[in-house]
Amino acid sequence: MKTVAVIGSGSWGTALAIQLHTAGNKVILWSFKEEEATAILSDRENKEFLPGIKLPEDIVVTCKDEDVSWADMLVFATPSKFTRSMVLRFKPLIKDGQIVVNVSKGLDEESLKCLSEVIAEIAPQAKVAVLSGPSHAEEVGRGMASALVAASKDPEVAAEVQNTFMSTMFRVYTSTDIIGVQLGGALKNLIALAAGAADGCGFGDNAKAALMTRGIAEISRLGVAMGANAKTFSGLTGIGDLIVTCTSRHSRNRRAGVLLGQGKPLDEVLSEVHMVVEGVVNAKAAYLLAQKLGVDMPITTAINDVLYNGLNVKEAVLRLMTRDRIEE
Repeated sequence: MKTVAVIGSGSWGTALAIQLHTAGNKVILWSFKEEEATAILSDRENKEFLPGIKLPEDIVVTCKDEDVSWADMLVFATPSKFTRSMVLRFKPLIKDGQIVVNVSKGLDEESLKCLSEVIAEIAPQAKVAVLSGPSHAEEVGRGMASALVAASKDPEVAAEVQNTFMSTMFRVYTSTDIIGVQLGGALKNLIALAAGAADGCGFGDNAKAALMTRGIAEISRLGVAMGANAKTFSGLTGIGDLIVTCTSRHSRNRRAGVLLGQGKPLDEVLSEVHMVVEGVVNAKAAYLLAQKLGVDMPITTAINDVLYNGLNVKEAVLRLMTRDRIEE
């Protein structure tokens, strides 16, 4: 039995805290806000981000940094834009050789690097891993069947994360392709925005299938350029995560895309979705990374232009449909 601290009490952090408890661990759930920690403690439920799902009584909920110091493993579950600042905050508490797992899906806006690289640079004493795959918090929190991938450059670290998280209804595979696993999780959010926008505009299933298929192709191109294994993108953290994010009613990225396709301005979209929309957060970083590496990513470029350069969604689709004729 391990003691695992989950840093971040949003929907995903809360769901993983429940799953880690189900897998037989002692669990600490750390919240950024004292009032949020107090409310979760009082209700034994995260009514704001994961309503209707009770936390086991022996999960410790805290807002005190020092309370995570006795954990064997740290899990960072904050939105990607806060990963750098949170690792800097907890760096003094990270022990030599301690496994640190990142579960947020995104790129570092400052450096355009994967979040595992940022963690390794800030806390070189840590053994870094990631956990990713097709997994909505609403289903994981309820113990519904899910399959994910634990990845680390060190196969023993990946196996340790696998053993810590895995239970009967939560299957975990391992991988050493830590870059590919992260890119699939980060960039599928942009494709889900595009798929949702197509729905919001009234385009049909044909358009969505085309966006998803061509989307995984451009994600794979970028991944290979960064040294990832192309096969990773045909697995759970590639096409698997893309499917669930583009089609599920739980997907905040797809929902945001639908609202954009209906013509709503971005600030109104983000207010209506309420939670962090990682595709919006990471669109600019993904576009800049593609430009830096010289990788052709037309869907990513179109989404970036819709979000930040005033391009109309229907015009974006027309631009994609009328690109030069090429082989698949």
